[in-house]
Amino acid sequence: MNAGELVDRSSVAASTAVDREWAWGGSRGAGVRICIIDSGVTPDHPEIGPLEGAYTVERIEQDDAEDGRPSYRIVPDEEGDAAGHGTACAAIIRRIAPDVSLTSVRILGPRLAGDGNMLLAALRWAVAERFHVVNLSLSSRKGDFKAALHDIADEAYFNRVAIVASAHNSPVRSYPWIFPSVISVGSHEIADAERIEVSPRPPVEFFAAGVGIEVPWTGGGRSILSGNSFATPHVAGFVARILGKHPHLPVSEVKHVLASLSDNFTDGSDPPRTSAVPDSSTPSTPSTPSAPSAEGAGHDESGA
Repeated sequence: MNAGELVDRSSVAASTAVDREWAWGGSRGAGVRICIIDSGVTPDHPEIGPLEGAYTVERIEQDDAEDGRPSYRIVPDEEGDAAGHGTACAAIIRRIAPDVSLTSVRILGPRLAGDGNMLLAALRWAVAERFHVVNLSLSSRKGDFKAALHDIADEAYFNRVAIVASAHNSPVRSYPWIFPSVISVGSHEIADAERIEVSPRPPVEFFAAGVGIEVPWTGGGRSILSGNSFATPHVAGFVARILGKHPHLPVSEVKHVLASLSDNFTDGSDPPRTSAVPDSSTPSTPSTPSAPSAEGAGHDESGA
């Protein structure tokens, strides 16, 4: 702690009027590195382009202490995306922030199932590598991982690594989206990729487009999908735009900027700009999700 230390004005947004021109006018996310922890990303997909790197998490049967417990390491990924979920998220980010640098870390398999220990390893690596943004369109319901995920999320927050995490699609407790140190995302039902809403009732903090989103899928096909997984990369792209123009902002200030740009503000004299704001206590889930449904699988991973 350094009481009395001078603070560069560029590191805060509170001292200026925050609108979209100030926040990201002219920014396409250049210079911003995003790590997508998911099912992998199809290499050189025409809607995504080249990746900065593609990795996966490999399990080692014994750690360095040789105590018999498995450990994990990050290794190059030669398989790409067998599920489609990560490729869809990467394509959405690229639409919002075309000039970002994307790196994939694959932890989910073809059925969008994964190991919570692999999630921990991937997040630790992403924070250690100091990615500017981590897109996490998945979560774990296993309480055994809560404390470790909380510690990693805090480390990211204090080191200016913005974890943008998807809220669970069902009203259950899962992690790490529920932690205050991450930027948590649910979905609204308005067909506007540029619309962001701030939640009046956390723990979900922001809502973005997540219903009926057309995305590329495996085998060169396309799907129309719904869920918080696909709202999350919209917000990750917004964060990249902000950091592309204001690279010194910490996560706390990025949250302030996102809230300031929200489209569901009202001053009390005018009706809200939308007729219905989703209940933030239960992230919105469409009544008839499109097939194939990637939602829930990434949130209910076995062992995670």
